[in-house]
Amino acid sequence: MATPGEQIVTLRDGSRALIRPIRPDDKDVLVDGLSRLSPESSYRRFLRPVTKLSERELRYLTEVDYTNHFAWIATDPDDAIRGFGVARYVRDAKDAEVAEAAIAIVDDHQGKGLGTILMRVLVATALENGIRTFRGWVLGDNREVLGPLEKIGAQRTADHGVLQVEVDLEDVFDGSSLQDTMRALAAGELEPEPGA
Repeated sequence: MATPGEQIVTLRDGSRALIRPIRPDDKDVLVDGLSRLSPESSYRRFLRPVTKLSERELRYLTEVDYTNHFAWIATDPDDAIRGFGVARYVRDAKDAEVAEAAIAIVDDHQGKGLGTILMRVLVATALENGIRTFRGWVLGDNREVLGPLEKIGAQRTADHGVLQVEVDLEDVFDGSSLQDTMRALAAGELEPEPGA
C-alpha cells in the first residue's frame, strides 16, 4: 500500500511501479538500478562510462532538499530495493527558474511509459517550486529522448559534442498541480505516449 506522496501505477505492459520521492535510505536502490543499466544506457544517462557510484555520489543523489534538488524514484511495489527509474532536477545556482533535469530508466523497463510518468510528476514538482525551464544534455544520436523532446518544442543547441536541450515547462504542462497529477496517476488517467 502506498503512503502519502507515493503512488502505485500500472505501466503500459500491465506491470506495476511504486512512484515516490527519493529518500536518503535509497542508496541500495540506486546501486541496483545502475547494475541493471546496459553500458549504452549508462553512457547515455551520464555522458560517460559509469559502472559504480561512490559513497559521495550516492549521498548527493539521495540526500536531497526537495526544493532545489528533487528526485522521484520508481521501484518494484513488492521489492523496495529493486529500482526501475529516477527522474530528478537540480536548480541552477545562477538562475532560480532553471533546473538541470535528467531521467534514467533501467533497460527492462524502457518503453513501458515509466519515463513519461516520472517526467510528469517531476514537471509538476518543479513548477510548484518556482522552476520554469528544464535544461539537460543529450547525445545527438539518442532518438529515444530527442524524439519526445522535439514533440514538445524543446530548443536544442550544440554544446561540446552533445546537445543542450531546454524546455519551457509552462508551454508543455497541462496546468495540473502535483496533487492533481498524483490523483490522475492513482486513477490511471495519465496515458504515456507509445514508446515512452
